[in-house]
Amino acid sequence: MKLLSPAISRLARLRLGRIEEWVNNPIAVQREVLQHLVTSAQYTEFGRKYNFSKTFSIRDFKQAVPIHEYDDLKPYIQRIMNGEQNILWNTPITWFAKSSGTTSDKSKFIPVSEESLQDCHYKGAKDVLTMYYNFNPDSDLLTGKGLVIGGSHTINQSDLNADVHYGDLSAILLHNSPFWGHWIRTPELSIALLDEWENKIERLAMNTIAENVTSISGVPTWTLVLIRRILEITGKKSLAEVWPSFELYIHGGVSFTPYREQFRKLIGKDIHYLDMYNASEGFFAAQGNPHDDGMLLFLDHGIFMEFMPVEEYGKPNPETIGLADVEVGQQYALVINTNGGLWRYLLGDTIQFTSREPFRIKVSGRLKHFINAFGEEVIVDNADKAIAIACQKTGAIVNDYTAAPVYFGDTGNGAHEWLVEFEKEPADMAVFTTELDKALQSINSDYEAKRYKNIALGMPVLRSLEKGVFTAWLKSKGKLGGQHKVPRLSNDRKHIEEIRLMMPACDQV
Repeated sequence: MKLLSPAISRLARLRLGRIEEWVNNPIAVQREVLQHLVTSAQYTEFGRKYNFSKTFSIRDFKQAVPIHEYDDLKPYIQRIMNGEQNILWNTPITWFAKSSGTTSDKSKFIPVSEESLQDCHYKGAKDVLTMYYNFNPDSDLLTGKGLVIGGSHTINQSDLNADVHYGDLSAILLHNSPFWGHWIRTPELSIALLDEWENKIERLAMNTIAENVTSISGVPTWTLVLIRRILEITGKKSLAEVWPSFELYIHGGVSFTPYREQFRKLIGKDIHYLDMYNASEGFFAAQGNPHDDGMLLFLDHGIFMEFMPVEEYGKPNPETIGLADVEVGQQYALVINTNGGLWRYLLGDTIQFTSREPFRIKVSGRLKHFINAFGEEVIVDNADKAIAIACQKTGAIVNDYTAAPVYFGDTGNGAHEWLVEFEKEPADMAVFTTELDKALQSINSDYEAKRYKNIALGMPVLRSLEKGVFTAWLKSKGKLGGQHKVPRLSNDRKHIEEIRLMMPACDQV
């Protein structure tokens, strides 16, 4: 198969010209995307309500259509799931991605049209391959198999409409993938779609060990569990001994920063790592080069994007801006309009631009995943970086964590409580806590100001969890596996109190 590598590389890079077109003309391309979306949906119920047929500019569109969150669109979506069509989009919608981006008890059902499958998700995947081969033309990536650690839900049929199906996005993509997609992927579909996660990890390991795996795609936490199980079964010291041709790990969903060192040790050789931003609602961005600071924003994939400065969130008529006005380093909430029928939809993620030429971004957190109980404005990006610095300073390795405020009491001021599961504990937990606190102060000036002389915020309270507590909590919520993850930060104590009830014992600093 390696004899075919040069031909595969040339074939994969044929799309490069198309990518360069939207990279070099970003604003014009985005304007065309919106025009196509509005024209396509002008005779839908939603399009008639907001006069799409008389909408001729971005300004008109923004003035006509309000910002929507999921609950605002839910009545439309429910009607589509009941069998009605031409509601939000002009082609039939029979697939819905059951959102796994939340640990709440409520599920979101995101409409997935044929256009969003072909022109967004699959097109995005092809562009990732093109960009990777452009960076690494001598790659043997497609001469082996890509191991996909997909979602934990099988495809389910709606009780109300026999023609409607729903499941995790990864399950939908696997079910609808072209025939050639099954040749380059492992494991077989029946295993990839298992919904019992512990059994799934075992089956994944046993059925892929003998394959020539050249890449893995999946959330870091579950990928680590799989790698460790594979090493246990084979008795090998590193993944490179199991799969000598392994060269690429594609990750997303959470920051990779706290996991990088663990992967390096378990894999046992230098490989490439690519960050992707692919959600139930669309394929938004990916690294064009493993060394890029940030992910290239996908601008010609059926999604028109707006950017809401985070301080606008919660206002009656929040303002959004376009690509021409974004600033590097500022926090924006992503607002999307898609070829699946989401209109001015507030996704819930916060992003920062790392570059304007070309437009590159990084995901900095969630609108509702932050701590600002005392004016400290700590976001997930701050916390990930601080954890990484504390690990570097102390030699610790962190598997997962969550943090929430400790409110003012009769005996003291406020603080942040951190629940941390270590793969390798620091020699001195107090030193780790001090380094974490120092790193947060160096990263976030608001946090630093609140920590001044312990006036508003005291020293962080850190509790070391036994392994398995986070997993047990996710399982109790019916959110084990796939894209489900522990919320890094919360501005209230709901999650952290639930997790503490499941803690058999812990150390506190």
